[in-house]
Amino acid sequence: MKHSRSFPFGLASAAALALALTACGGGDGGGGTALPFLPVAPAPAASAPPPAPTDEVPATPTDPVAEVDDSFDEYYNVCRGTNPKCYNDWGAFATTPDRVLIYSRTAGPRHAVLGTPMAAGLNPTMNTDNVMQAGLVRMLSAEGITVDWTEDVAVLGSRINNYKAIIFASSNRDTLWNGAVSTSQDAARTALRNYMRRGGGFVGLHNAFGAEYNWPYYEGLLGNANFYNHGPNRAGDVEIVSDDPSTKDVPKRFSFQDEWYNLMPFPTKVKFLAKVDTSTLKPLTSAPHPGHADFHPVAWCQYYDGGRAWLTTLGHNAHSFTADLSGVGAIEFQKLVVQGVKSAMGLTPFCTTE
Repeated sequence: MKHSRSFPFGLASAAALALALTACGGGDGGGGTALPFLPVAPAPAASAPPPAPTDEVPATPTDPVAEVDDSFDEYYNVCRGTNPKCYNDWGAFATTPDRVLIYSRTAGPRHAVLGTPMAAGLNPTMNTDNVMQAGLVRMLSAEGITVDWTEDVAVLGSRINNYKAIIFASSNRDTLWNGAVSTSQDAARTALRNYMRRGGGFVGLHNAFGAEYNWPYYEGLLGNANFYNHGPNRAGDVEIVSDDPSTKDVPKRFSFQDEWYNLMPFPTKVKFLAKVDTSTLKPLTSAPHPGHADFHPVAWCQYYDGGRAWLTTLGHNAHSFTADLSGVGAIEFQKLVVQGVKSAMGLTPFCTTE
């Protein structure tokens, strides 16, 4: 049987025993030789506790974060927005005269301000009730701009590259579709797309927002926007919301009368230029659209697929275009439109970001 070894005494106990034996003598009671003194080893000093861990993480160098570029719109498959990189500055219009084309063909309900449909061809004789077209000719001619007009889709498709800007004056529905031919019925669509890509200027007025519903490219050209419905033709106050060459010297607030289009979809990636103060609209909207109570834009601009696009939903009433300026807000509206056309032509800086 194994016996475990036990040391009941530590060094201190052993030293005490040695002292006792030294004092008493050893062996048979005589004064024997003293046992040697065994020194007690000092207890080791307590070591300092390790430093408490901290939550600080050493900074590590990182690469600079690249600026997010959202200029390319994957839905419309174009570069669009307020970044000038979306403009194709190819010099395609460097020698083009300061000339624009008004296009007012309607393939659906026709606004009264457009008057009687015009004959085919370029610059047909205007009727006395073609108020919108005549007003635009007068306003732009006064600025030294040559103005042509047509409601002939074949003329638009064949001559579009002769102009620094194309003005869609309440042209609506499938305005670019040519059902009179058996082939290339969409030739005007192709021409407009290529015109924008070579750096052309597009101006959309009022019911231009009611055109080409089934062509996504055109919806993108309008700023990812389209007409949905409108309330009654009524008064409201327009407010300029951005400094821009097209809004220069236009009063920051002016009264106007219009239908105040409700939009679906709502414009995105554009520079908003003007809005209507919705507190001045009575009523706000027309069912079922809830209206744009928080922010109801009425003019904006963007670069689109290489070109420039300046847009406004205003322009329903004839008195907004007449020379006598009798309509409420006509002076301010006409100034806004003229300056918008000039910026789309490239005669003044376009859709500035500063």
